[in-house]
Amino acid sequence: MAGLGQRGGGERAGGAGNGAGGAGNGVARRVVRVLPGALIALGLFFDVMTPPSFTGSPFFTAAPLIAAPLFSFRATALTGALASLAVVLLHIHNGTTWKVEAMTELATVLTVSGLALLINRVVRRSGERLASAREIAEAAQRAVLPTPAERIGGLHVSAAYEAAQADAFIGGDLYAVQDTPYGVRLAVGDVRGKGLGAVEAVAVVLGAFREAAESEPTLEGVAQRLERALAREGTRRDSLDAVEGFTTCVLGEIPPGAEVLRLVNRGHPEPLLLHADGRLAVLAPADPALPLGMGELGGWPDRAQEWAFPAGTTLLLFTDGLTEARDGAGVFYEPAERLRGRVFPGPDALLSALGSDVRRHTGGGATDDMALLAVGRPAQGQPERRRTVQVVPRDDGV
Repeated sequence: MAGLGQRGGGERAGGAGNGAGGAGNGVARRVVRVLPGALIALGLFFDVMTPPSFTGSPFFTAAPLIAAPLFSFRATALTGALASLAVVLLHIHNGTTWKVEAMTELATVLTVSGLALLINRVVRRSGERLASAREIAEAAQRAVLPTPAERIGGLHVSAAYEAAQADAFIGGDLYAVQDTPYGVRLAVGDVRGKGLGAVEAVAVVLGAFREAAESEPTLEGVAQRLERALAREGTRRDSLDAVEGFTTCVLGEIPPGAEVLRLVNRGHPEPLLLHADGRLAVLAPADPALPLGMGELGGWPDRAQEWAFPAGTTLLLFTDGLTEARDGAGVFYEPAERLRGRVFPGPDALLSALGSDVRRHTGGGATDDMALLAVGRPAQGQPERRRTVQVVPRDDGV
């Protein structure tokens, strides 16, 4: 529990760690960028200080190859030219300019320099394609899973998403919050499967929720609309099979002017309610229900449960990417144990500290998609706060 400090302490600790890592990466980048020039200088020194039978050719050959993936085309060409010039000057100094060994050495450096330019061109084009793909992924994320506003219906809202698949911005988890005639309604869900293959089912569920949340007078009606949408689209689309249609979900409703919270839980991890004094409640459903998309296995009416939601409390919803995160010994992350007794100034600080803590627990990247949504009812006189948590892809290099 030391990983989560009071009043956003975990957020500060995470920031310090990132700062140290960023400084280390900056030093490494500077060292790598001067390496081609250092190799040419080392080759010159080696050739001058050793007998003529020794040569610094390996250093001159390595310099343009190292520059190719790191420098621009012009800088790579300049590195190759400097390496070739160094070979010529050394052989002039040694009086071996027209010997076979000198010609062979110069031809080798020139050939490798040409290959380095080709490598540079390929790397640059690949980088441009990757940048374009990332822009498309970000646009898709904003379209399918837009970041909610900081204030919705008088409530503080913050969301975070981490996709398990490298370089993906969206996957099999979902969240949504919107102000409706019936109050603020929200959803957090998890499509079976992960990564880009489950995005289609996510789009179906979110589209149905946005429409139903505005028109259905009850939260139970919203759940039934989602059930019918998955069944309907499953018969229309070959790509949306029964596996992808299996979705655990929590639907929530916070009516206007009432300090209460209603939830319908369809086989999803239980949300947590954090009170201003550090108390924590696990909002477990009285009657467990099957996930969405499994209505054919049983017919029973959804029943929304109601809890008090006074000023100063924060509702935390999450997917099983959080509860199934493991450390090196295989121990699962327990959010209720980590958060009980802790106090945070708002939903944004809560999610920032929670994200940093689970990454420390796992030692780096996620193994499953993870969505987090926090909704807080501000206390009297509580100031506005800015969200700092962003949607991020998995970084395998962590």
